[in-house]
Amino acid sequence: MLFSLTTQELMERPDLWEAVHRLRYRIFVEEMGWTDLERPDGLEIDQFDHDEAVHQLVIRNGELAGYQRMLPTTRAHLLTDVLQDLYEGTPPSGPGVWELTRYAVAPGFRDGKRGVSTVGTELIAGFVEWGLKRNINQVIIEFEPMWVLRALQLHFLATPLGYQRTYGNQQVVATLLTFTEHTLDVVRARRNHFAPVLARGYPDRLGLRQAS
Repeated sequence: MLFSLTTQELMERPDLWEAVHRLRYRIFVEEMGWTDLERPDGLEIDQFDHDEAVHQLVIRNGELAGYQRMLPTTRAHLLTDVLQDLYEGTPPSGPGVWELTRYAVAPGFRDGKRGVSTVGTELIAGFVEWGLKRNINQVIIEFEPMWVLRALQLHFLATPLGYQRTYGNQQVVATLLTFTEHTLDVVRARRNHFAPVLARGYPDRLGLRQAS
C-alpha cells in the first residue's frame, strides 16, 4: 500500500522520516551523482520539504520500498527555483498542476522488466489516484528521456517542457504529464492489480514484518 503524508505527519514518525531521507540520499547522491546534495549525515533534505509538500511512501514487509514527493506549483518548486534550464517559456502552474519529485525505488525492490518495478508502478498508480481525488490532473516531472515513451505507453499525455540536460550522471528532461481516469485504468491493467493503492493513516513501525 501507498501512504500519503504531510511533512508534519512524516516528522512525527522519526523512523519514517529518517528512512525517507536516507533513501533519497542513496538514490540521488550516491547512485545518480547529484553531488550538490552531499551531506556528512547521509540524509538528503532540501528547501522543498516544506509544510505543503506531500510525501508518498510504499512500504513492503516493514521496509521503505519506494518514495516520491508532490509539490504544489502555486509556490516556488524544483523546476522554477533549481532546474530553470530545463524549461522554455513559462512552465505550467496552478492548483491542478503539481510537481512530482524524488521518485525513488529502493535497490532491493527493483524487480520489474525494462526498469519498471512493481513498487514503481504502485507509485505511479498512487499519484494518479491521489491527484484525481483532488481535481489534480497534471504533474511536472524531471526524468530520463526514455520515460517519456513509457509514460505514453501508460496513456499519459506527455509534453516535454524544454530540452534534455545532464545532471550528475543522468540525462534529464522536464515533462508535463496529463492523466485521466482512463490513465488509471491502463496503469492498473499493466500492474494486473485493480484495487486502490492509497492507504489511510500511518504504516506500522519500520522493521515490523507482516506474518506470512
